[in-house]
Amino acid sequence: MKIRIFVSVLIVAVVGTIFLLKSNDNGGSVMADTQKINSNKKVLIAYFSTRYFDDITAKFADTLAKATGADLFEIKPAKPYTIADLDLTNKKSRSSVEMADINSRPKIANKVVDMNKYDVIFVGFPIWRDREPSIIDTFMESYDFSGKQVVPFSISAGSGMIHVMSSSCCYVVFITSGSSGMGKSGSIMQKLAPKAKVDSGNRFLSSSVSENDLKSWASKWL
Repeated sequence: MKIRIFVSVLIVAVVGTIFLLKSNDNGGSVMADTQKINSNKKVLIAYFSTRYFDDITAKFADTLAKATGADLFEIKPAKPYTIADLDLTNKKSRSSVEMADINSRPKIANKVVDMNKYDVIFVGFPIWRDREPSIIDTFMESYDFSGKQVVPFSISAGSGMIHVMSSSCCYVVFITSGSSGMGKSGSIMQKLAPKAKVDSGNRFLSSSVSENDLKSWASKWL
């Protein structure tokens, strides 16, 4: 009788141990996916999103902030963009006029409370006409980036991504420069903040980005 009880207890203990080990393996896997990067550097994720068609930029920035433990800041235009403003096929649209003028500086509604405390600033935005939107130029000239690492990033659904916009009268279609990567963004932003170290940046495809990919990419500067 005692032997049977002992064997029963032993079987339960073994099965329980296996279950716990299995659960721990799964838990460890989840922890690896959500664990933040350990770094002594103070990091800011700043991004610009029109919220109409590139809301993926906002979601990407949020995921990057969670993966790195960084602060998050949305660059908000003082005058919000309308659907018509974003029609890059119309030379008279707001976005086209801004991008045609290298000195255009759209006003920003909000400010980073204390930019001095950050060591690394990731700056996200959609690519317009082979470079960053003009409002990013405003952002780069609004702060002292001396000695700071600035890393531009963008994300799209793929090369030659097509945006379809609807209005009360029609459908408007324009194509972003998906095949050009970050275009001239890095070099332009470096000129605007000559005392900073501006990386050439990276353009991600939404279909291939995971949180682990972001950690691996961001860790180079953290």
